[in-house]
Parts: sequence; C-alpha cells; structure tokens
Amino acid sequence: MTTASRIALPPEQPLVMPRQSLHAKGQKSRSSFNFWRDGRIWLTRILLLYATYKLSEYGISEMYTVMTGELTRTQWVFLVLFSINFVWISFAGVQAVLGFLLLMKQDVFGARNIHDKPPGIRTAVLAPVYNEDPLRVAAGIRAMSTELAQQAPGCFAFFILSDTTNPTAWLREEHTFKKLIEQASPDCPIYYRHRRKNSERKAGNISDWVMRWGGGYEAMLVLDADSIMSGSIMVEMARRLEAEPGLGLLQTLPNIVLSESLYGRLQQFANRLYGPVFANGLAAWHGYGSNFWGHNAIIRTRAFADSAHLPVLSGKPPFGGHVISHDFIEAALLRRAGWGVRFDTDLEQSYEEAPPSMSDVLIRDRRWCQGNLQHSRFLFARGLALTNRLHILSGIMAYASALFWFMLLAVGMVLTIQASFTPTDYFPEFSLFPSWPVFDSERAITLFVQSMAIVLLPKFLAWVTGILSLRRCLGYGGPLLLTISVLVEVVLSAMFAPVMMLAQSQMVREILTGSDSGWKPQRRNDGSIALLAALNMHKWHMLLGFSAAISTWYFNQGLFYWLLPVTSGLMASALLSWISGKAWLGKLLRFFGILGTPEERRQPDIIAAVVANEKAGRDEVGESPLTLLLTDDDFRSWHNDQLTQPIDANSLSSFEPELKLAQYKAERCYQSTKLETWLSPAEYMAMLHSPMLIDTTARLTTA
Repeated sequence: MTTASRIALPPEQPLVMPRQSLHAKGQKSRSSFNFWRDGRIWLTRILLLYATYKLSEYGISEMYTVMTGELTRTQWVFLVLFSINFVWISFAGVQAVLGFLLLMKQDVFGARNIHDKPPGIRTAVLAPVYNEDPLRVAAGIRAMSTELAQQAPGCFAFFILSDTTNPTAWLREEHTFKKLIEQASPDCPIYYRHRRKNSERKAGNISDWVMRWGGGYEAMLVLDADSIMSGSIMVEMARRLEAEPGLGLLQTLPNIVLSESLYGRLQQFANRLYGPVFANGLAAWHGYGSNFWGHNAIIRTRAFADSAHLPVLSGKPPFGGHVISHDFIEAALLRRAGWGVRFDTDLEQSYEEAPPSMSDVLIRDRRWCQGNLQHSRFLFARGLALTNRLHILSGIMAYASALFWFMLLAVGMVLTIQASFTPTDYFPEFSLFPSWPVFDSERAITLFVQSMAIVLLPKFLAWVTGILSLRRCLGYGGPLLLTISVLVEVVLSAMFAPVMMLAQSQMVREILTGSDSGWKPQRRNDGSIALLAALNMHKWHMLLGFSAAISTWYFNQGLFYWLLPVTSGLMASALLSWISGKAWLGKLLRFFGILGTPEERRQPDIIAAVVANEKAGRDEVGESPLTLLLTDDDFRSWHNDQLTQPIDANSLSSFEPELKLAQYKAERCYQSTKLETWLSPAEYMAMLHSPMLIDTTARLTTA
C-alpha cells in the first residue's frame, strides 16, 4: 500500500463558506407556496397563541383576585413572577394538547410511508468526536455503515471528525478507527480527520469539513458521538431532502436508548413516552420554520455553506466571542436565507444516549445554559423569522424559568412569614371605614391545583396515548406497568426538580455575572459519584432546604407542608445525586419492568448490532496506546501519514517548548509506559505531531 493511499481522507473538494453577520435582510422563502399546508400551519399558530393567552389571562386574573385589596410592592413582585411562570406552563400545556390530538390522528390514519429506494444525492454522515470512547463510536458507525452499504450503495460516506485534545484518547481513537476504516465496505467508505486546534468547538469542526470536502456532497447528515440511526431512516431522510429543493434542514426526534443508571432510565422513559406528545405539538406550529438540535438531522450542504457560518459576537464570553450553542442559530440563519427547516416526527429509528447521572446533566446544562443565554444577542437580530425568535426565547426560558420559579417561592415565603409578624392595620389612612385585609384561601388552593394540573397535563396525555394504543401500551409492558412507570417517574422527577431548579438558578446567576463555562467532555456510561463528592457538591442545596423547612415550621406550619415537596428534594439532594448514577438501581427497576421502553422489550436490529459491535471491540482491548504507537510499525506509519501539520523536532523556525521538553524526556526514558507518566498533556500532544520524534523514540524504547 502506498503512502498516499494510507491517508484516511478523500481528495478535498472545497466549498466557500462566508462568515455571516448578526444582522442581515431576510430572504423570500424558497419553498413553493401551498395554500392548504401553509394555511393549516398559520391557523395552528393562531389557535396556539390564542389558547395560551386565554389560559394565562384566567390564571393571572385569579391570582390577582386571590390577593384582593391594595397590593404591596412585594405582592406586585409575586404577581409578576407568577404571571411569567404561568404563561410559560400554559404555553407548554396547550402545545401538549395539540401534540396529543395529532398523535391520536396519526394512530388512526397512520404515519407517512418509509421507502427503501436509494436517494439520488450523495450524503456525508458526519460524526464529530471530542475525547470520546472510540469503541462506542466505532460500534455505532460500523453498524450504521453496514446497513447503508446494503441499502444505498455508493450514496453515503462517513466522516469521523475528531477534535480530541487528550493525547491518550487521540491515540486510542486512531488505533480503533484505523481498523474500522480498513474493514469498511467501498459502498459506504469511512474517513477520519483530526484537528490540531479545535477552534469554535463543534460548529468549527463541522464548518472545517464543509470548507474542505463539502463540495463533493449534496447533503450532510450530522450525528453526535452517541447517535444511532437505522439505515432505512437515513435513506428516507436523504430522499425527503432531495424531493424538496427548498428544504435546507430536516430534523428527527431522537429517542434515548441503552440507559442503565437510575437517572438515565428516568430520562429514557420520559423521553420515549412524553417526547412524541411534545414533538408533534412543536412540529405542528413550526411548519417550515422549525429548529435544529445539533444532531440526528440532515442538511443541504450548499445551503449551509452559503448561509450558516456563525458570526463572531463582539465582546468577551459568556455573551461575546464564538457562539457556543450553534444549532438554534444555524437553523435561524438557514431560515433567514429562505431555506425551509422542518421537524419530521414520524422518523422513529433515530436514537441517542443520555447523561448517566444528575451531576452529569448539570455539567452539560451549565454549557447549554450559557449557550442559550448567549442567544439573547440574536433575539432582536435583523432578518430572523418569528418562529426562530420564539425558539431562541424558549431556549432562554428553559433556564431562566428556573430562576423565576425560585424567586417566586422565595417571595411567597417572605409574604407568608411577613404576614405572621405584621399586625393588621385596619385604618392605614384616615378613614371612616376600616380596610379589611382579604386573602381568598379557598380560591388560592383551587388555583394551585389548577396550576399543578397544567404542569402534569402533558404527562397525563402521554399516558392516555399509551393506554389507547394497544401497540404502544404493550411496548411499555401493558397498562399496569405503564401506569406504575408514570407514577414512579412523576414522583422521582418531583424529587429531582427542586435540585435542578436551584442548580440552574445558580448557573444563570453565574453567567449573568460574567462566568464562562468552558467545554467539558460528557461522560456516556459510568454515572457513579462518591457520596462524599455528592455531599460536597450539594451542601448549599441541603443547607437551603433545611433552613427553609425549619423556618417555615417555626413561623407557619401550613406553609411548611405546602413547601415540603420542594424542601424534601433539597434536603435529600446529595443522596439523590449519589443514587442517580447507580446502575444496580436501574437494573432493579428494569427487572420489575418499571420505566421500560419499547426498544428494551424488542430491541431494534440497529441497536442490537451496536451493542454486539461494542462488546466485540472491548474484548480486543490490549496494550497502552503509546506502547502500540512505538512498537507497531504499521500503526506508527499510519498515524504519521494522517498529520496535516507535522512538526520537525529539530527545526528552529518552528520552535515549540513543549516539543523540546518531550524530546528531552524521550531521550532519557527507555520504557514507553514510564514515558507516558513523564510527559505532560501538552508535551505528549506535541510529540504526537512530530513524526521525527515518534520514530526516534520508537528506536530508543525498542532497542
């Protein structure tokens, strides 16, 4: 095999990708006008907004009536916070009703047909990785590429786009992906590229591919490292994109699979049962102005290149600099350029994995929270469609609402405790008649029950969809197990909710005061956390929970019982965090059939193939990556061939201190395993970019 043929990349086919500005003129829609389709979408939007308005008006007027009399400033603050939160839950509730009706219609009349005819366009499947477990990534790509090679030969190609910064992880993925590439079918080839500098994170990773190879592919199907999609669904996505020239992006609804921990199974069940209700509601009013979730979606490459290269925002992070959460904004930019963005909920075999514990979710949420709040810079950007502004606002509210709920509870406590200490003044001003303080407790209780009903309505409707559909019901184990699972999910979610509320409130506060989150890789499998670490992580949550419980018990026992669902979750936050990542608890629930999903009871072929591939890969794990590099001539040669910017260790023109230190240590260490411990991450990475130093070290350690 020649050196040129060993390079794990095809010839470059560049595509120009101009950087977009924050403000630009919106373009006319490229999708052809359809009276019935477009009329239905606009009618749905009007009904959704009107129903939200009427429900919100009712709740806010009821709360104002509850506090009849001359409102104090604190009461006005409480009313404003209640109004914000009530509008938010009303919108979600109405959207869930809409999704429920559409899902029932789909059950009666059936979903769109999935065809197996190969598409007429070439599609690149992009798999960005960042310090991931390469065995899991390889298992998924092997399974998906095998199906695509059989179902649509020559129509798809995989690109593994590595932004890995950990040198050991980089070598592991190279060794794993080398074998994957060599064994791939020519009907669906697999390529690999590693960037030395991961500028602009995932968005920069994708745009780098577009500018180097995008000209050779009409479409790109973007995955996450944990994404799984059946070959038939990817083929259908390409066909749908091909069939509509004005469509720029097609998003699917990923279902969570392969979760073992308690918290992972909780997310998996909620996503699988409640997700379709929310998704169908979203898709109904989105129309061709939908959103992008960053993965499990197909994009028209040239449309993306022409319109979606993210602008660099003025100022410093967290609100300035490169855009962190790229997906919402890329969808908005595509729409601004006239391209349609659609959310198809009937493409079911689209999967992803979830963070295994509450602590892992909080790490991910910290990054997402900063990204969503940074989107406020785009909220009033010129040229964006109304639906995209609503997507951006919804993303902001997903985290800001936690702060609003916390403030609402805090102000409510202040009002109640204040009432316990303040003597009633029947004559605050000179008057012949007393001013009677009025608080309609009966109406307050009714309003609270109605608010909780709206919050729980989407879950109830999802349970109804399961009960009414025999196929769906059996997928969850039958009506009894389905009902028990919903109740368990509601109780556990209610326990976790106060902790998430407080943690997300803290995130918002940190970001608003200028704190930058950085970019931490996500754990995929092991969610375990030591109890001492959980206690340290949640000490302030526990302190606040105990303080609130003791205070309300002392000043107002009625309020103590009302707040018990909140304070109990906070007081037990460390324990909840500790058990959330335990796999044995998840397996115990699975044994009894609780929180089960259809994919567990009847595993799809594509998921079974991924599981089998990963198991086979782990059985072959051998020596340390550096030892393999220095002792395996073929692997060392392959690694050196992939370096697009190799460093000459003896060159004075490209002096790098880390490389010189690595060279000094390598010359004095004759054991590869010891050398790994001697090198710092920066020195290790510099060495891996120098073929000359690698070859020299190989001779020294094997002599």
